[in-house]
Amino acid sequence: MATSSALPLFHLYGDPPDDSAFDFIHIETIESRSSVHDWTIRAHRHRNLFQILLIEKGGGEMTYEAAIIPFSAPAAILVPATTAHGFRFKAGVTDGWVLSFTEDVTSALGERSGEALSRLRSIAQNPSVPLAGEAEAKRLSTLCAELHEESFLGREGYRLAMRGLLALIAIEVVRLAASRARTGTVTLAAADPRVDELRRLLEENFRKQRQIAFYADKVAMTPDRLNDHVKRATGVTAGHLIRQRVLTEAKRQLVFTNLAIHEIAYDLSFSDPSHFTRFFRKQTGMTPQAFREGRGG
Repeated sequence: MATSSALPLFHLYGDPPDDSAFDFIHIETIESRSSVHDWTIRAHRHRNLFQILLIEKGGGEMTYEAAIIPFSAPAAILVPATTAHGFRFKAGVTDGWVLSFTEDVTSALGERSGEALSRLRSIAQNPSVPLAGEAEAKRLSTLCAELHEESFLGREGYRLAMRGLLALIAIEVVRLAASRARTGTVTLAAADPRVDELRRLLEENFRKQRQIAFYADKVAMTPDRLNDHVKRATGVTAGHLIRQRVLTEAKRQLVFTNLAIHEIAYDLSFSDPSHFTRFFRKQTGMTPQAFREGRGG
């Protein structure tokens, strides 16, 4: 499972990162890209793209951080920016759509219109949203086909039309996820701007900054207030989110690279490998080496 290189970072799969991408919306069929890669999209990340996959036919399994999650049609799959993910589709029988967009599209839609896109981030904590029947899948499929047509034809006003269709797709997915949450199929957390800001700051600073006081200062709160706010919004403390972000990166490197454990420890700014091992064992109940071996690394 592990490879000698770090987890690849792409714009679209196979394309170099594009940090200048802005107001970007792209849609393609699953078959168009995956079929030329033997129906396997290897684990990778996108720095600034959120993705929605609509699985219309077939299925397979996805790598989502260090987890392996099976899926089958019909389903929607949500992949936030920076998340480690990959897919192994059932060859020749799987199809649907892959919709990719930069999250700044939310602001381009306006404060109210972009709410559904913002909600997607919290919904994606459970990345697979099963679709109950043909009508739900057909509604999303029709919207995706219309979005693809707007992109392909480039008619007058197509950018505005694409944003509107993206918003409709997001609204539909949010509604479906809310419906699944009521039946217990999906756990749905409410979006919270302060938590979103904390997560953004964590992405930028988690390797060097582990103290709640640092993040509290950045969001103009005391550490106690930040902890209380995050606990009310998510059910866990800010300190827990910080530890989980470090743990997520540790798992990524253990699964997706051949870096020695002491190299991972120093990359994550632990004072020594034994400190890293104690941290990892406390969070997971196993050593880093046992975790790597258990994933076939």
